[in-house]
Amino acid sequence: MISTLYGEVTKDVFNKAKNIKLFVCDIDGVFSDGRIYLGNDGEELKAFHTKDGYGIKALGKSGVDVAVITGRQSNIVQNRMTALNVKHIVQGEENKLPALKNIMQSLQLTPEQVAYIGDDMPDYECLDYVGFSIAVNDAHPAIVKLADYQTFLPGGFGAVREVCDLMMLSQNTLQHATGASV
Repeated sequence: MISTLYGEVTKDVFNKAKNIKLFVCDIDGVFSDGRIYLGNDGEELKAFHTKDGYGIKALGKSGVDVAVITGRQSNIVQNRMTALNVKHIVQGEENKLPALKNIMQSLQLTPEQVAYIGDDMPDYECLDYVGFSIAVNDAHPAIVKLADYQTFLPGGFGAVREVCDLMMLSQNTLQHATGASV
């Protein structure tokens, strides 16, 4: 076992994280806690954790590309991901695997170089395809069973940051990207 900032991980998980060049995230249930707030006039609100945002910025600074693929369409997601310098934003795509393959092809990456984090059945095919599959702590049991790694933290409450830190720690870029020593 290897000790990380959040707990111990297996050598296999640590080695998979070491190879990652692209980190792909679902939004609802991963970047957010999965709840969608609807106002009387149809206004939609989501909450994003600043820790996750800092992790994404640090991961990008360390040289790992970031993408999001979500089945819903939202200006909120576009604005937040743009603010985090996420270059690959795919929304309104319920069949996520073709979108994932397109991003991978554009970056000329193999599945072993890609990590995907999800929480529910729309993420299943992507998780099954990539080299490093991650389920948030409160993911559906079928997703947890499929995943290489289950986060210690739940979706919307730092799970994305946890994975960013794990990848940077495994790639020896954590201190450079965040200024934190471990």
